[in-house]
Amino acid sequence: MAETALTPQACYELCVQSPRLLAGVLRGLLTVARGLGGEVGGVLHEDFCGSAAVSRAWVAESQSQAAARAVGIDLDIEALRAGEASVQREVPAARREAVTLVRADVTALPPSIAMMGADVVFVGNFSLGYLHTRAALLAYLRGAKGRLDRGGGGFGGGVFVCDTYGGASAYTIGGHTRQHIGPRGEVIHYSWQHEAADATTAMVTNSISLRVIHDGQEVANWPRAFVYRWRLWTIAELREAMAEVGFGQTNVYSEVRLAPAELPRPVERLEEDWIVLVAGW
Repeated sequence: MAETALTPQACYELCVQSPRLLAGVLRGLLTVARGLGGEVGGVLHEDFCGSAAVSRAWVAESQSQAAARAVGIDLDIEALRAGEASVQREVPAARREAVTLVRADVTALPPSIAMMGADVVFVGNFSLGYLHTRAALLAYLRGAKGRLDRGGGGFGGGVFVCDTYGGASAYTIGGHTRQHIGPRGEVIHYSWQHEAADATTAMVTNSISLRVIHDGQEVANWPRAFVYRWRLWTIAELREAMAEVGFGQTNVYSEVRLAPAELPRPVERLEEDWIVLVAGW
């Protein structure tokens, strides 16, 4: 088998995340939270960040670069190392110090991080599902709310954003495969599988497998490259928990492909199967 420069983490970012789009949506949600005319730069905390793709985009794409900073937090040292390498490649040299990657448990942050102020706290890749009990979810959200309350120069006004999925097939065993094109013309076969699901406990096991084809030849094959055992929180559960820890308003958003200066709008109707952002401020 020939070799490829792509890694499983790089394939994941190409196939799953749209970091530039997400960074723009987060800025838009911060504008919604603070009102038109409010400061929308500032500090992003990307919790469960993996390789911190959204953190990198937040800094690299910021129109107010002097103000934009990002802190990515994760326990996976290999993912963080991949993120550090990507910072060197993707973020302008003058802005690299604006991205800080921290190895830590977001449910038990060191005081140096827990007492920081943030303008946006973002949790992507359905990672709130790593919190399996409502007590753990509430404790985490209280900590995130505390960081947001210390943001904005001490005036708060920040926004918490997470994603979740659901719908008719959420607990159905099976999956789908998509194809994506890599930076050198590679064809990446991305396979998402529901391996196990129990609606009585809301626990699911999902996996991502990856194959890379270049010039008609398989150059990489990573079966079950990423495996997740999650609690699948519903939209209603997340909004209720946010309200309980002090978020005064919550809303649900499904569209991330926004025109320049277009603000996110709450979803009006969900499809049969859906992925959404749930935001609170």
